[in-house]
Amino acid sequence: MMQRDAIVAEVQKRIKTKNLFKHILAVEAVMRRIARELGEDEDRWGAAGLLHDIDYEETKDDPERHSIISGQIAEELGFDSEIVEAVKAHNEVHGFSRDTLMAKVLYSADPLTGLIVAAALISPEKKLSAIDVDFVINRMKEKSFARGANRDIIRACSDFGMSLERFIALGLEAMQGIHKELGL
Repeated sequence: MMQRDAIVAEVQKRIKTKNLFKHILAVEAVMRRIARELGEDEDRWGAAGLLHDIDYEETKDDPERHSIISGQIAEELGFDSEIVEAVKAHNEVHGFSRDTLMAKVLYSADPLTGLIVAAALISPEKKLSAIDVDFVINRMKEKSFARGANRDIIRACSDFGMSLERFIALGLEAMQGIHKELGL
């Protein structure tokens, strides 16, 4: 498997939008933290996080292609089928089944990062360190807040046996760990 630096270089070749790159790093961090929690391979799960939106600038106007192209890129880069399938299945448009633990976690981690970023940005300090799990859960209950962060997909953490509170706690911890890279 490719080393993280090489994967990041591949992502940076295709992703020029700063906030999109930060999102990708956030998803990687959450995937790594959940992998550690579940006794899985952090490097493999982190790779799935890095690769999940590698096609986004190319496919943003064509959601039917998004994640299919990412999966093809992952395959061309030599990643195994579990990573390729997790990347493809994170986009709910396709209706792909998420049969592996990695795929289930990636599906839920993607919108969780957006919710956490939005919550941090409305705190007076605009920092991840200024928010906690309860703050994020309370924002999640507000239907008009961070509409792009699909609550049902975040709640799908129950599909891999994790409570919403624990999932948010691990996601927030992971993102706080890279707050400098995220600018939060």
